[in-house]
Amino acid sequence: MEQFYEDIQPILVSVDCIVFGFDNKKLKILLGKRKMNPGEGKWSLYGGFVRPNESLDMAAERTLSELTGLSNLYMRQIGAYGDTDRDPGKRVISVAYCSLINVCEYDESRQKEYGVEWVNVENLPELYSDHGKMIAQALDVLRNHITTEPLCFNLLPELFTLTQLQSLYEAILGEELDKRNFRKRIKGVPSIQKTDNVDKTTSRRGAYLYRFSKSGFIKDSRFVLK
Repeated sequence: MEQFYEDIQPILVSVDCIVFGFDNKKLKILLGKRKMNPGEGKWSLYGGFVRPNESLDMAAERTLSELTGLSNLYMRQIGAYGDTDRDPGKRVISVAYCSLINVCEYDESRQKEYGVEWVNVENLPELYSDHGKMIAQALDVLRNHITTEPLCFNLLPELFTLTQLQSLYEAILGEELDKRNFRKRIKGVPSIQKTDNVDKTTSRRGAYLYRFSKSGFIKDSRFVLK
């Protein structure tokens, strides 16, 4: 069998998963402390090496499934990171993927198994290697697309109040939005549908619950305009 690239040194390829969640009006991310060297004990993203029979997307899907126990998650490739000194162990190129999940669907037992915690994006600890850069770029992507794509609904329960929806947008964008203007614009979006259900956990009067409908989603509609 003919051999190719015999004089080329192999380089390892990994995937790192940036998993966002939304809880208690805060945008959060799953982080854990590395259990091996290099960087043992440092905060980092969860990731793994690409196997010989996997594409990049397949490796990311497998890694996310291991970490969360969930399937068919929203996933977007953020970029490739290949500085020669990014990993002191060996030459490793990492491809970062962003995923959005509903915190309520994430099994706490799996969180303990993998030693990860939900950490507020506003108060991130010092991170291993270039993981902070990965998260910053993932946030930029999320903020750039949240007003044109129905991304936020991956972070919310099936039924949600408009207050929850506004709090999520504010957490992602990092700024307060005018309540009256927000509700006026949101109620004009066909994919956000009011239900007959009322949430009375926050007040006696209660608040109507809404749901996201893919059938009503218009690709070019703006979800939030300030």
